[in-house]
Formats: sequence, structure tokens, C-alpha cells
Amino acid sequence: MGIHKNAVLTPTGREILVRRVIDDGQRPKLVATDMGVSLSTVRKWVSRYRSAGVAGLHDRSSRPHRSPAQTPAALAEQIAALRRQRRTGGEIATTIGVSKATVFRVLGRLGMNRLKSLEPVEPVRRYERAEPGEMIHIDIKKLGRFNKVGHRITGDRTGQSNSRGVGWEFVHVCIDDASRVAFSKIMPDEKKESAVAFLEAALAYYASLGITVQRVMTDNGSCYKSHDFRKACTDHGLKHVRTRPYTPKTNGKAERFIQTALREWAYAQAYETSGHRADELPLWLHRYNWHRPHGSLKAQTPISRLGLIGDNVLRLHS
Repeated sequence: MGIHKNAVLTPTGREILVRRVIDDGQRPKLVATDMGVSLSTVRKWVSRYRSAGVAGLHDRSSRPHRSPAQTPAALAEQIAALRRQRRTGGEIATTIGVSKATVFRVLGRLGMNRLKSLEPVEPVRRYERAEPGEMIHIDIKKLGRFNKVGHRITGDRTGQSNSRGVGWEFVHVCIDDASRVAFSKIMPDEKKESAVAFLEAALAYYASLGITVQRVMTDNGSCYKSHDFRKACTDHGLKHVRTRPYTPKTNGKAERFIQTALREWAYAQAYETSGHRADELPLWLHRYNWHRPHGSLKAQTPISRLGLIGDNVLRLHS
């Protein structure tokens, strides 16, 4: 067998190697040839075994014991201190008298190579209204229409292009902040008329459960900034709260509900058409509100926070 300099031995293989040399008295060159490693490899493992026993046959960290070329700690601290003053890498290099490469290498090691990393992490602010109706969150999710099961389910792309351009449907969603009772309806678009019509439908639904809505939170979509939506809120005595731009987590409860709806309703099964999917929405909503345990409610159902259980299901949905 030829010698393969790149052969890799497991710890067990290394123990066999040293036993053959030490216990059996075999010549290192013969062992090296038989096991497909170099003579220097045999001598290395024998030496490690003699100095550290079986433990010496395990891999060691390749990190050097010393790093003489590494930037001294005092200099690294100077760089860090100047970076905390929001100095650029070039300014720090000029001030201290080192190369920019050294500065950026140190900043990368310290996790300070980007200025935004100097900003304190914004704490997660979890809140929940005390009573149902104090605030509802409204949002919209756009879903594609389809007239047959897609290729992602069937694996058949035949005629795929013929079903393109069927259009979109807009799922308007609403969730109560305190109880997590949700309402949703598919509307023709995301324009102001649809937004107002959905608001009216949502208020009627919550009223049927004995909930009087006081506030509405939305994002900054044009339909929610319209005069019509503002007037609808005023007519119902609602305070309209809009999220800060580019902060969708402010409306996080609606966002999370949308993700749940996509996972458990929209993408939960292979619907024949988007019409079949739409027919399933009210059924899924009923399960979500009345039967599905909610993680943030300690595994209770949303409707349980209204005290509506048992026979009330038949009374309200008969």
C-alpha cells in the first residue's frame, strides 16, 4: 500500500497506530505504510500518546498559544473608545497613528464595525389592553387568485402560464388587542371604499359579541389615510391610531394573526380554486376564535376572555 500523506485517522485509528508501535514493537515505517499515513504522522501520535496518554490522541485547537501580531489590548481600547464617540475608521486611524486596516480589523473583532451596532438594542415592549374593544388592529394581506391546484402541490407545470393573470384578492383582517378575537373578510381591493366597508363589518361583528370598539390601529396605507376612513372612524366615535413609518412591529398582533392565517388556513391544504379557499375562511375563523388555544392567552381560546362558551356558540352562530 502506498503512503497517502493526506489520510485522516480517527482517535480510535490513532490508538491502534500507537499500540502497534509501542505494544507490538512494530517499526514506525511499516505501520505508516499499512495505515496509509506518513512516517512523521506516526511519530507525532506516538509522541503525543507517550506524553498525554489516550487524551493526547484527540484533536487540539489550531489556535496558536500566542498571537504576537495581534493589536495590543491598550491600543484596541483606544480604538473602541474613539468609535464610541462615533468616529469613522479613517478618523480613528489618523488620530492614533495606525493604518485603517488595523482599525477596521479591531472594530470587526469587537463587533463595532458598523455605527448602528453602537446603538442600544431597543427593548421589546409588550403591551395588552385591559378590556376587549379598547383597541382593534386592522391590516390587509394580498393573495393571488387561482382556478386550479398549483404546480407546487401537483408538481405539474403543464398549462401553468394559462392560469396566470387571474388576479388578486385582498384579505382584510382585524384582531382585538385584549381578547385576540379576530375577524376577517375578503374584499375586492385595498382601496378606501373596501377599507371602510370592512371597518363597518368588523364593528358589527364585535358588537354581536358585546364588544364596543374604542380605538383602531392601522398602518399608513393610503386607504387608512383617506378622508373616507377618517370620517368613518369619527362617525363611530373611534380614535384612529396609525403606526410609525417603517415599524410594522407596532401593529404586531395583526401581523402575527396574518401569519397564523396563512399557515393554518390559506396554505393549510391544496384548495382546488381560490373560491374554495375563500369558502373555508369563515369556518377557520370560527375555529380560531372559539376552539383554538392561543399561546399568549395561556392556552385559552380568544372567546373565553369574553365569557362566551358552551351554549353561547350555538346562540351566536345559529
